[in-house]
Amino acid sequence: MKFHVLGAVSGLALVASGAALAGPEAEVLHWWTSGGEAKSVAVLQEEFAANGGTWTDMPVAGGGGDAAMTALRARVLSGNAPTAVQLKGPAIQEWYEEGVLADISAVAEAEGWADVLPASIAGHMKCEGTWCAAPVNVHRVDWIWANADVLEANGIAMPSSWAEFNAAAEKLQAAGIIPLAHGGQAWQDATVFEAVALGILGADGFHKAFVELDEATLKSDGMKAVFDQMRTLRGFVDPNFPGRDWNLATAMVMNGEAAFQIMGDWAKGEFLAAGKAPGEDFLCASTPGDGFLYNVDSFAMFAVDGAEKEAGQQLLAKLIVGKNFQKVFNLNKGSIPARVDVALDEFDSCAHLSASDMAASSEGGSLLPSYAHGMALRGAQAGAITDVVTAHFNSDMSSEDAVQQLVTAVANSM
Repeated sequence: MKFHVLGAVSGLALVASGAALAGPEAEVLHWWTSGGEAKSVAVLQEEFAANGGTWTDMPVAGGGGDAAMTALRARVLSGNAPTAVQLKGPAIQEWYEEGVLADISAVAEAEGWADVLPASIAGHMKCEGTWCAAPVNVHRVDWIWANADVLEANGIAMPSSWAEFNAAAEKLQAAGIIPLAHGGQAWQDATVFEAVALGILGADGFHKAFVELDEATLKSDGMKAVFDQMRTLRGFVDPNFPGRDWNLATAMVMNGEAAFQIMGDWAKGEFLAAGKAPGEDFLCASTPGDGFLYNVDSFAMFAVDGAEKEAGQQLLAKLIVGKNFQKVFNLNKGSIPARVDVALDEFDSCAHLSASDMAASSEGGSLLPSYAHGMALRGAQAGAITDVVTAHFNSDMSSEDAVQQLVTAVANSM
């Protein structure tokens, strides 16, 4: 059984009429708790309140969202689901299959979402043809961030190949600077791994390995080379990396303690929140290789009881995909709008690079869903891959053994 919220006419009437109810209500579960992220979600709270809504915030710390998903499952199992939940990729479909998502097609159709969202992104927001989630942004995952002053002082340019990156890192290490700021958490290991994989395997190889789960690609010499590069990168991080949150690694680059970080463009939100300017204080470039790995944040609406909550869902969905929120939110978050009709005049050079690369990658067939950030695979398959990646990164496991373990883990997860 699938649950549905109010129809278009009655739902929008409830949103518009303060006399009919106390006002739209929304309890929102998310994991945006760092500086740039918290500032971004506050924008939505303010818009919701300005439209007569009452927002109950339910932040769950943890950049990858694992803790939030644990909290969500407990709430759903107890029959007390939040109104809206930060969800993405195949996880949306998994919750839909459990029969606990609401249908927000009335809002999507009234607002013309199909005309302003890229087809690939819209596809993630639909459940068997109905709209069940609202996209907030498009994050690029495969970025390198750098401290401009550190690179200049050491005569280093932004690397355009992994060989150049390795040479720069060795030079920085010799100068007593941490080459790569990294947090030893499984999702961060996976983020670096998939960026390396895209550069070494290429877009087609990445798709075969991490979307199709093609065994021949998973056990190829190319995959061995990916693990070889990961072993090299492991030598460029400081000994205190285990358990470090991603935004603390970003701060290391910000204060000149480290030179580079490989992280999605939510890292840019941290730089901007600290008043840093792209091209002056920090530098951005895609990781070596062609292609674009995307991570789309979105909110799924869960089946709830009560006209106020249903009205809150519809108002929330409308605001999330609205032009104003798409602009203001992404200016704070470091990402780019999911809508293609939002002007980028106020966005920085890194965002313009992201938008142009996304358009080119979309045309060239190299616009790819991130496996590390829950866009390409369901949880069991993604988790199996990441377990091997993290085990390899935190041990002396050979690349050959890692490849064999990868093949076995994926096969066992199917």
